[in-house]
Amino acid sequence: MRAPGVIDEAMLPRRLSLLAAVVLVLAGLCVPAATASPALQVGIVEHAEALTGNPDRFFPQLRTLRAQLLRVNLNWGGRIGVARLRPGNGADPADPAYDWGIYDRAVLQADRQGVRVIFSIFGTPVWANGVGLPQVAPLKPAHLERFAYAAALRYSGTFRRPDGRVLPAVRHWIAWNEPNLRLGLVPQYRRVGPNRWAVQSAVDYARICNAIVDGVHATGLRGERVACGVTAPRGNNNPRGARPSVSPLAFLRAMKRAGARGFDAYAHQAYYGGPSETPSTRPGGRTAITLANIDALVAELDRLYGRKRLWITEYGYQTSPPDPFFGVSWSLQARYLTQAFAIARRNPRIDMMLWFLLRDEARLDGWQSGLVTRSGRRKPAFAAFQRLRR
Repeated sequence: MRAPGVIDEAMLPRRLSLLAAVVLVLAGLCVPAATASPALQVGIVEHAEALTGNPDRFFPQLRTLRAQLLRVNLNWGGRIGVARLRPGNGADPADPAYDWGIYDRAVLQADRQGVRVIFSIFGTPVWANGVGLPQVAPLKPAHLERFAYAAALRYSGTFRRPDGRVLPAVRHWIAWNEPNLRLGLVPQYRRVGPNRWAVQSAVDYARICNAIVDGVHATGLRGERVACGVTAPRGNNNPRGARPSVSPLAFLRAMKRAGARGFDAYAHQAYYGGPSETPSTRPGGRTAITLANIDALVAELDRLYGRKRLWITEYGYQTSPPDPFFGVSWSLQARYLTQAFAIARRNPRIDMMLWFLLRDEARLDGWQSGLVTRSGRRKPAFAAFQRLRR
């Protein structure tokens, strides 16, 4: 293991191979004809409840659900960022500018329940991009690389805090979140001519992906896995629109052209497009990638990067009540949850699938796919998740 300091990019292996994907659609479901995934890991995505909510209420529910994984944002910048102040040595996890408090608590609480944490490194601090938006990429990716190194070292499973507590290991990492949307990165496009645009978000994201991959793998720890992509299922490919975004396959191609490399898995958020869509309904939009046509993403991933693993890092169905527009009934949510995880399990390329989220968000214009209501009442999907095969 190297001491904190300058990170040498040459330390990282570049595992690229080319292998064509053969994918068949069986019984209306997107299920490859090859052997099923031998060990699909299942878990929950929950940022607010895990970090700033009521941990004594939240974490025991993970054990009750039999969740194996918990995905949480590890915020580099922003309101609850680790690095709101600029560190003197960004690669040192003990630098006094860093505030790891709520993230230490999350991994400790999850470990008590037998749950492994996946950290999504996200959000640029003001000092690293010169503006107030965490969705703007860092001016110098080396700052992010050092932070990723420090984070992986802190959560290596051997880091001892001044109070004597050894922190549990985090072995799965995700680079950013939905960079093909303005929610994840701005700007999405940059004008390069009178009628020509570049996918600036993919250029910025390639640097983000490489920085996090290099930082995590430079620790030399065994078993570390980093996923890049984390694409949202849809994008309008309209640089002149009010909310410009990039469709997932277009973004994947653009990040490849921009030099993204070295990641161990590709992450995708395979959400449905409307309440009439089941997990096996192929999307109406020509460029959308949901669970029903995930074979198209696998084929393009194979063409560009070889046989990478695939992580479904967010999935969920909202319910009505409380969402009368985008939600399905409580019973349908439970049925679709079971069907969706069965599709993922039968796909030999998918290693994990994470449900968003445990508890409905408070705002009605937020996300209402929780397994429990805001008041804590369990929906039928709670029991459906418990019954998933491990």
